[in-house]
Amino acid sequence: MTVDLTWRPSVNHEARPAGAFIDTLVLHYTGMPTAEGALVRLCDPASKVSAHYVIDEDGRVVALVPEERRAWHAGVSFWRGRGDVNSRSIGIELVNPGHEFGYRPFPAVQMAALTDLAQGILARHVIPPRNVVGHSDIAPARKADPGELFDWAALASAGIGLWPPAAPDTTADSLDPTTVERIALLRRWGYEVTDRTSVTEAMIAFQRHFRPACIDGKADRETVQRLAALLSLVGDAD
Repeated sequence: MTVDLTWRPSVNHEARPAGAFIDTLVLHYTGMPTAEGALVRLCDPASKVSAHYVIDEDGRVVALVPEERRAWHAGVSFWRGRGDVNSRSIGIELVNPGHEFGYRPFPAVQMAALTDLAQGILARHVIPPRNVVGHSDIAPARKADPGELFDWAALASAGIGLWPPAAPDTTADSLDPTTVERIALLRRWGYEVTDRTSVTEAMIAFQRHFRPACIDGKADRETVQRLAALLSLVGDAD
């Protein structure tokens, strides 16, 4: 589907490394009081940040960086065994004041524009469903966006990303994973987990994405069920 874009070029980008290919889509919120303030920052050379696209709450899509270029949206990040997510990803910023300035639900028109844009990106690049992630997934110690009010389930129903089956995998019913087992599960899904603190941070990031009604960082039965169900969906195929 063709998306109606407005170009507002940012200077904050560079060539992707030789041999790099796009295999990840990262979703963010702007986390600033206004859309214009976010756009100014993403285009300011002094900020050293950018994204490929910004989607306003009214559905307007602004392109800042060509997809073939490396935008500066992920920062220090890690997903599925590799760092430097910027080099292999496309970043989309959704206008939303975020947790600091009055976090609120993402309007339907904004989500519809995101769906159209993301479907086009997935048609142009080989991005496995489990590599459609939030900023909090790739940097759980630093970031909480797009947060627990973002409708990941609706996006997955449109073929963008994944969502656990309605009936969780009952093989996880008896699981009461130790710290070591929790680390293994989270790492299998894609998180960087290196110590007990990051276990909790990664579990919170997982819950923000896949169990937004409970983001306490605890590996309770339902959280583990959802994680196990997702892992059973993908296996080691991608």
